[in-house]
Amino acid sequence: MGMTMTQKILAAHAGLDYVEAGQLIEADLDLVLGNDITSPVAIHEMDKMTVDTVFHKDKIALVMDHFIPNKDIKSAEHCKCVREFACKHEITNYFDVGEMGIEHALLPEKGLTVAGDVIIGADSHTCTYGALGAFSTGVGSTDMAAGMATGKAWFKVPPAIKFNLVGKPKKWVSGKDVILHIIGMIGVDGALYKSMEFVGEGIQNLSMDDRFTIANMAIEAGGKNGIFPVDDAAIAYMEEHSKRPYKAYEADPDAEYEAEYTIDLGALEPTIAFPHLPENTKTISEITEDVVIDQSVIGSCTNGRIDDLRVAAEILKGRKVKKGVRCIVIPATQAIYLQAMEEGLLKIFIEAGAVVSTPTCGPCLGGYMGILAAGERCISTTNRNFVGRMGHVDSEVYLASPAVAAASAVTGKISAPEELGL
Repeated sequence: MGMTMTQKILAAHAGLDYVEAGQLIEADLDLVLGNDITSPVAIHEMDKMTVDTVFHKDKIALVMDHFIPNKDIKSAEHCKCVREFACKHEITNYFDVGEMGIEHALLPEKGLTVAGDVIIGADSHTCTYGALGAFSTGVGSTDMAAGMATGKAWFKVPPAIKFNLVGKPKKWVSGKDVILHIIGMIGVDGALYKSMEFVGEGIQNLSMDDRFTIANMAIEAGGKNGIFPVDDAAIAYMEEHSKRPYKAYEADPDAEYEAEYTIDLGALEPTIAFPHLPENTKTISEITEDVVIDQSVIGSCTNGRIDDLRVAAEILKGRKVKKGVRCIVIPATQAIYLQAMEEGLLKIFIEAGAVVSTPTCGPCLGGYMGILAAGERCISTTNRNFVGRMGHVDSEVYLASPAVAAASAVTGKISAPEELGL
């Protein structure tokens, strides 16, 4: 029996010719990631180990992004802990105020993630880097500590599900709609501890930003990781951003999959996840009553990239955010912020009545920059809409694409761009 893309990467990093689903392996790591919430826990665990330093100062990335600039004393203390650790161990890839960004947008942009890598991060959305053909997955802070100390991690080799993408998305349909459709179809546990492998001729019609979004939300279907083949678009992205060598792996023709699905991208509509689970999806045409909103958030590690901001700006240009609606735009990195400024996107947002934030995870996890009060509703391009995720337990979060979030900010209710005559 052949191997999937994920299984080939894990086999290579375990020094084995072959692995199969369910097998326990120890694999070498190319990158260990932590942020300002998870890293302090890992650092304290490392303090208990009989190690003097990290396994490789160039293969650890510490990104201060959740509460940066610090929102309170506790977050300041967390960042101080990580800052001192990074200084002590001369961590090359330490990113703080002024050079940071949301970790899962920042690391590919900095060229730290490439095809064929094995990457762990103490953040569940570490699966984002599968867009480039890497095996990347979220782990706990204790595993992060072990990874920083040894450069290795234990894995149970995941079985796989194949998603065959065909066709071309219609205007205003993006990667966010693709992954929300899939999660709505299979459920939040539909890919539990499985590799979600995306293949098919339709991939050529998805931008790299679309692919990052899809891989990012593999965890919302329970996936161990999401992964795309390495095509010309992925190679062009890596060659633009990275000086590191990469290795492309292809699934064997006889690779085993637990299930296979075909998704016709051309048949998809803008899709929204209603409270309080990402699987609770409705297409825009299935929404029969007005869903009035108080806030619209456009950003996060899922949808804060330049394509996302361009789409939002195209909709907001010459229009106004509805009175009473708070529209918050969060570029995912400093480079994206600067590019949006140079392209005039920030001017469009501000003239429309939105606010533009420094890069931060911010409201996605109920951190800051947009916390919800009881009874408030937010349409958001983030990745989770659990009870209390963005603030009060009696608030509601609706997940959507940047196009829908921007259109909804104008109308004051969940809307497709077509409702604005676009």
